[in-house]
Amino acid sequence: MEELEALGVIVTIEGSSGYPLKLDSLEQRTTHRDEPLPKWLLLSVAPETDDAPERALVWVSDDYREKFLQIFEDYLTKLAPNSENPRNRELVANMSRIRATVLLDLWQSEGDPPTSGRHWWELWLRPTPDAVDLVKRFAAAAGLQVATSRLRFDTRHVVWVNARWTDLLVLPFTAIPVTELRRPQFVDTIEDLDPGDQLELTEDLADRLIAADDRSPAVCLIDTGVRRSHVLLRSSLADTDMHSVVGLPTGDLSGHGTRMAGLALFGPLDAMLLSSEPVRLRHRLESVKYLPDRNMPPHAPASYGVVTAEAVVLPEVGATHRRRVYCMTITRGADRPGEPSLWSSALDALAAGTDVGRSDEGIDLLGPPDPGASRLVVISAGNVEPTYQDDYRQHCELSPIEDPAQAWNALTVGAYTRLNDSPSDPTFAGWTALAAEGDVSPHSRTGVIAGGTQWPIKPDICMEGGNVLTDGAGDFHDSHPVVSLRTTDRRDDAALASANATSAATAQASRLAALAMATYPTYWPETIRGMLTHAAEWTPTMRAEITAQPAKKQRRLLLKRFGWGVPDEAAVLSSSRDAVTMVVQDEFVPFTGADYKMRHFRLHQLPWPTDVLENLGAADVELRVTLSYFIEPSAARRGWRRRYAYASHGLRFELRSPDETTDDFIRRVNREAVVEEEGTTRPNTGADNWILGSDQRSKGSLHQDVWSGYGAQLARTGGVLAVHAVGGWWKNNKRKDRIELPVRYALLVSLRTAAQDVDLYAPIAASLAVPVESAVIEV
Repeated sequence: MEELEALGVIVTIEGSSGYPLKLDSLEQRTTHRDEPLPKWLLLSVAPETDDAPERALVWVSDDYREKFLQIFEDYLTKLAPNSENPRNRELVANMSRIRATVLLDLWQSEGDPPTSGRHWWELWLRPTPDAVDLVKRFAAAAGLQVATSRLRFDTRHVVWVNARWTDLLVLPFTAIPVTELRRPQFVDTIEDLDPGDQLELTEDLADRLIAADDRSPAVCLIDTGVRRSHVLLRSSLADTDMHSVVGLPTGDLSGHGTRMAGLALFGPLDAMLLSSEPVRLRHRLESVKYLPDRNMPPHAPASYGVVTAEAVVLPEVGATHRRRVYCMTITRGADRPGEPSLWSSALDALAAGTDVGRSDEGIDLLGPPDPGASRLVVISAGNVEPTYQDDYRQHCELSPIEDPAQAWNALTVGAYTRLNDSPSDPTFAGWTALAAEGDVSPHSRTGVIAGGTQWPIKPDICMEGGNVLTDGAGDFHDSHPVVSLRTTDRRDDAALASANATSAATAQASRLAALAMATYPTYWPETIRGMLTHAAEWTPTMRAEITAQPAKKQRRLLLKRFGWGVPDEAAVLSSSRDAVTMVVQDEFVPFTGADYKMRHFRLHQLPWPTDVLENLGAADVELRVTLSYFIEPSAARRGWRRRYAYASHGLRFELRSPDETTDDFIRRVNREAVVEEEGTTRPNTGADNWILGSDQRSKGSLHQDVWSGYGAQLARTGGVLAVHAVGGWWKNNKRKDRIELPVRYALLVSLRTAAQDVDLYAPIAASLAVPVESAVIEV
């Protein structure tokens, strides 16, 4: 049988009830004298029963299939010689369903073919010179669509036709040399593979996983729960690390949390699924079910802050030994976008190590902040409403970040995209990606119109959030796998799915933060937040817009679209010869005296490679400075709209100007701090060299700026950098219980040059007496 199928096709012919088939006509050979060859052969006959007509199984040689089919075509179109009856009447008249049966026998895919609606069909043809042209002519006559792409093999040609099943019934009775009919398989992503192939890849990856131990850092997902039994998640998510603030079950009934879990643990799965290497994980997962299931009442908006506090505490009670990153992908529309809210202030308090309780106004801050209990919260900027348009960036910019993404102490994540391929599926012929490579994702909200000029620049960073497809005529597809990210799904214990938007971006950022925690176990949450921002780079698309804008206020607006760009994983976890990063973790009491009159600050003498910088001369050098700390939010909501009434205090950094003495520098720092507290615009010292300048970068509790210029010019600053305080509600309210309270901060400074053969790392390492192979310098 297999040999016959290789040389031809086997078809089933059904008779009509009560009328036998003319069986002797169903076998015919050539007239070759030496060795007659079969044209078609009768293989078997099933007699008529009460439930089914007589059926004959016939093999038809590929070489003679056209002649076999011509028998039926002649019956339909010609008369027998000297007769009023159709030609081949005795053979064909009793074949009631020949067309449907013949076409069905050409079907080679698993399952039954779809017999209702229009679909794409894959036609395999014998490679005759006119095979493809015959398909085109057939489609044109029937009003069908043929895909422009096709495949050519030595023994077969493959084309795709969009049609109904009934449109194709006549196909075997035409001159088209069709040998097989299949369900199209346009394999652009792993999701396009058959379920069996997907299962094989998933189980293979599960066998290669080496889970992190129980004391490793974790990403704690505050979401809809997680399907813990998934083969890719179960070894990294213990049953004791499944929690809920909405009752049982703790598992995922909606799917969102499970999709985020895959991205938070692995990032996009494609490369790992297609690899054969072991995968050693360095962090774990925790889950807090935050959103109630569909049949449960939702949280009252005023209670979001308190419920979030309950969600944050649950895993800490269960695993006090573990460091964690809180991944929060749940947002809602803000009353005053960009300004503090009950929810965002609760997050700020929790990040600073302050407990949160209920009060008549919604929340109550319980006690002073505890730096030892500080937390890193990574939160999504929120997604636009899915009413896309070709000018999608305007839609993004008119969609402000959602509550509580404006939280000062959180790391807020927007979405960008590099996914701009189009599907190979002919259904999407002519469709293109809406966003250009490296631009803001069409899914992402921004901070462009959020909060005016006095509140923090948000988002802080961007991560991959996928793209949207457009046909250019007003139709959009916002979740196609080719422009989305592969991850785990809740359908079953090995299912894969796609994810996108700012939730997917936030899960990936949380993963990177957890890896940084695993790499640097002594670093504070403030430091990890600063590291991700410090390691972010603008894509060429982003950088072109920012550097083309000379006005610093306009650059600030662009930052509220892109943040500081996309963190590079290698830069977060290591340092290189030409781009060395120094990390300082320090604390001091910012004000003393009964009226907070005595201001204190820190002077940092950076281990400057002065000789190397001077020798660079006019070569460009880039100095990047990041200052990350947590503020204590004010519990008095009526004062939140005033710039110095929400935050407990503020910190600023300043670099000594070239040829400025250290004493002059200290006097200038004190003078400018007083000017800022009085509400006067600060002078932008050295503004021409900074991307933003001191006035524009001073919002929130995460400050970053980039100085660029000549190496010799930078060398003359002496590497002296100050971190100083400005007053907030602690000072304004003269809080006696905060006056001696120290504040801590993380300061990250990196030097980079594009000059060839310049080693910035070795002289810094030598001055600190640390091994050259060390990845990061801590001073």
